[in-house]
Amino acid sequence: MTTADATLAVRVVPCLDVAAGRVVKGVNFLDLRDAGDPVELARTYYEQGADEITFLDVTATVDDRSTTYDVVRATAEQVFIPLTVGGGVRTTDDVARLQAAGADKIGVNSAAIARPALVGEIADRFGAQCVVLSLDVKRSTRMPSGFVVTTHGGRTETDVDAVAWAREAIERGAGELLVNSIDADGTKQGFDLELVALMRENSRVPVVASGGAGALEHFAPAVAAGADAVLAASVFHNRELTVADVKRELAASGAVVR
Repeated sequence: MTTADATLAVRVVPCLDVAAGRVVKGVNFLDLRDAGDPVELARTYYEQGADEITFLDVTATVDDRSTTYDVVRATAEQVFIPLTVGGGVRTTDDVARLQAAGADKIGVNSAAIARPALVGEIADRFGAQCVVLSLDVKRSTRMPSGFVVTTHGGRTETDVDAVAWAREAIERGAGELLVNSIDADGTKQGFDLELVALMRENSRVPVVASGGAGALEHFAPAVAAGADAVLAASVFHNRELTVADVKRELAASGAVVR
């Protein structure tokens, strides 16, 4: 975390990967299994003290799009913290519809890689604070930074260097980076601290660390590496940890939490 950010509270963000109206969870984005009702889980995490909730529509097919709006609307009626929603966002009109349903911030990934101007279009219409660049990243010796951007839930590698793309998206108006390590996702072996530190060095906007949280001792090192927020899914869905547990651990490490 930069000096300027030192007094800002670290955010703890439960993530709900939603498919066809249900929360799902897998390992390395594969073998997805049902993890519960998104509205009920979001309310539980809100009551535990979550700072934000992130919804990612992991199938993002046309068939499921109406389901996502319904889920966002139902959640916003019960949960009074910021909601970030991503998956299948291709136009500023998609953003307008999600905001009307109750989303505060919008995550963009595949569509922005296909058409980078989308980032600026959303930022111009709704403000940079609304735009979250969602980065699904894998280690790759092909890339100068050592990390490559992937699409389609980590299944398709691009020819895009992760750090170069993060920088470009910030220049175009992205107000936050959601950096998910596909290699670490669902493994519960800890965040990819090298990736977090690299993104922090190259970003002037907040960095959300995602992928790999499996134990209380995994969160503080991610913050020490430069994360402004820590995101987790399965440890919360499986009731192995609560949001309050994570906040206590972060506070004990010296981090400022809400």
